[in-house]
Parts: sequence; C-alpha cells; structure tokens
Amino acid sequence: MSTGPTRPTDVTEPADAPRSGPHKVLLAFYALFALAAGARALVQLTTQYDEAPVAYWLSLAAAVTYALGWYAIREASAGRTGFASVMLWIELAGVLTVGTLSLVERHWFPDASVWSDFGIGYGFVPAVLPIAGLLWLHRWKRRESAAGMPADD
Repeated sequence: MSTGPTRPTDVTEPADAPRSGPHKVLLAFYALFALAAGARALVQLTTQYDEAPVAYWLSLAAAVTYALGWYAIREASAGRTGFASVMLWIELAGVLTVGTLSLVERHWFPDASVWSDFGIGYGFVPAVLPIAGLLWLHRWKRRESAAGMPADD
C-alpha cells in the first residue's frame, strides 16, 4: 500500500550525487575562485573604476563563469553534463583569449584581470582549472557510459 507518489530509485539528485575526490577538489576551487574573482572585481569596480574598467569587468565575467562552472560541475555528477561541457569550454576560451590579448596588447590592460597573462596572478590556476574540469568531465562521462547510465549531451 502506497501513501503517495513513488520516485524511481535510479534518479539521483545533485545534493545526493556521488562526489569523488577530484570532483570535490574542482567544486572547492570553483567556489573559491568565484568568491575571490567576484570580490576582487567588485572592489575594483567600485573603488578604481577609471584605472582599468575593461580588466575589472573581465574579472567580474570570470567570477560569473566560475560560479556557473561550480553549478555545472555539481550538476554533472548527477548525469547532467551538457551545461558543464559548454561552461568549461567557454571558460577555457575566455582565459585563452584574455590571456593572449593581455600579452599582445598590454596597453589594453593597465591593471590585470583574473585571466590576464593566463592567470599568472593566481599561479596559473585560471588556465589549468577548465582543463582539469574537462578532463574530469570526460572521465565522468566515460565511467557513466560504462555503467550503462548515459549522460545528457
């Protein structure tokens, strides 16, 4: 006798999704960088706007990308990998584009953004993070596929 609607047992909610060691590390780095880049950008935009507005807005864009990346990676562990794939490629394109422009057109960046010089101010973590995320996502998709649980692409 059932007292209400039943749920399939194979549905995994993001909060209940399994978290591997690498997944936890990625989530921690994305959360940290979302907060760090966001705080930096907001302080710079409110106190030093005239010095380098483009760099400061790019830092804010990086913060938003990290926040969306955190959410996307969290959802990917529950099998919803499409958004994570898109966000990680966007992030990689952003850091490569801004990193290259900051080296080629130095005068466009009188002050650094989070992604300037490929994230040198943050130990190059901004350049490595999307690559690590894409590698984790590839491994996760392969594991889920082997287990017979196709990820959403």
